[in-house]
Amino acid sequence: MSSAYRRLVFRPISMLYFTILLLWLLMLMPLVSLFLREIFIRFLGLPPELFLVVLLLSLLGSFVNIPIAELESPQPVYTYKEVSFFGVTWYIPQVEMGWRKTVIALNVGGALVPLLISLYLLLHAIPAGEPHPVLAYVKVLIVLLTVSFVVHRASRVVRGLGIATPAFIPPTITALTTLLVYQLGVPSNPMRIAYIGGTLGTLIGADLLNLHRIPRLGAPLVSIGGAGTFDGIYTTGLISIILILLLL
Repeated sequence: MSSAYRRLVFRPISMLYFTILLLWLLMLMPLVSLFLREIFIRFLGLPPELFLVVLLLSLLGSFVNIPIAELESPQPVYTYKEVSFFGVTWYIPQVEMGWRKTVIALNVGGALVPLLISLYLLLHAIPAGEPHPVLAYVKVLIVLLTVSFVVHRASRVVRGLGIATPAFIPPTITALTTLLVYQLGVPSNPMRIAYIGGTLGTLIGADLLNLHRIPRLGAPLVSIGGAGTFDGIYTTGLISIILILLLL
């Protein structure tokens, strides 16, 4: 990894902010652990021995971005040319094209962890726990496509920062779409459908479908997963499950 990567990659949030989050988590650990344990083990079907690993990676991984690509995009460079004429110096503006480098990174806590959980649910939990796995996959696909479309339409380019989406849109669309489809045919586990569809749909709609807009951001680093634990990809799955529990 180059020194340029090191300067950009490992500080998506300030040390003070990260310390505050860590202290809050330690104080609320019993309550948070019980709540998240119910979600990950009871509702999603993750093995109990993986719970602590997921919890720690979600927090500590929010501090780590993994570079996966580097893009170069043209940008105008404004310069001035000095022209002296009869003792008077004129400054004539000129525009030349230069190149800006943007590092695309994957945030461990905000993107990699929910991706791995979704893959586990797709490849193991659904085939092992659903009465009709194929139908469950169809429902996941419906939720995923719906969330991807809505999130992509709602996302906006924030120059110098990244792609922003209103926080309430992904989990709300995920929960409502899941409630509409999970009972079609043979009822499926709505929590798994919501987590997979919401997580992957937000990733696709907000990040992957906006890769072509990266040159317009003017940012040296674009992190898929953003600020980790509190990024939309991570929270969409959890909040949509909470909404489903409240609405069922």
